[in-house]
Amino acid sequence: MSLKRIDPLLAIARVILIIIQVITGLAAVICTVAVPAIFLFRAQIIAELNAEGVVPDALPVLAGMAGLGAIVLGMVFVVTWLCRRIVNTVGEGDPFVPENATRLARMAWLMLAIQIISLPLSAGAVMLEQMTEGNTIEGDGISLSAILLVIILFVLARVFRKGTEMRADLEGTV
Repeated sequence: MSLKRIDPLLAIARVILIIIQVITGLAAVICTVAVPAIFLFRAQIIAELNAEGVVPDALPVLAGMAGLGAIVLGMVFVVTWLCRRIVNTVGEGDPFVPENATRLARMAWLMLAIQIISLPLSAGAVMLEQMTEGNTIEGDGISLSAILLVIILFVLARVFRKGTEMRADLEGTV
């Protein structure tokens, strides 16, 4: 009976990915619930905004940002789910399967979409900053490191796809 050696890096990656999924899943639900809540409890929120020195015109911006935030968080949830699936194939001993190439490409598209959605989120943050008195809100916009990640994911997807094709050709000749 052989015992499979547990790779500590894979174990840590699995735990971190699960934690990220739980956090992003809960945050996505909260943002989704916040959108209608902003309008349902409009009077109370306007009173709070006035007390904080924020103009009531911020409500649609807040709702829009919560909605976009829910979308981004949902995308991050899916990216981590796809990453967990890849980590699982590594743990099983065969990561070079066509599904991983597809997963990497999906992760790249999702990360690109997240970067595109970050533009209106940043614009919303700037609008909110202008509506507040002295409160500063930072909007990041497009992240160069995230764009680099997108490129790396697309390249890795091609590498995995080509590697699985080469292995299939090799197995066909043997």
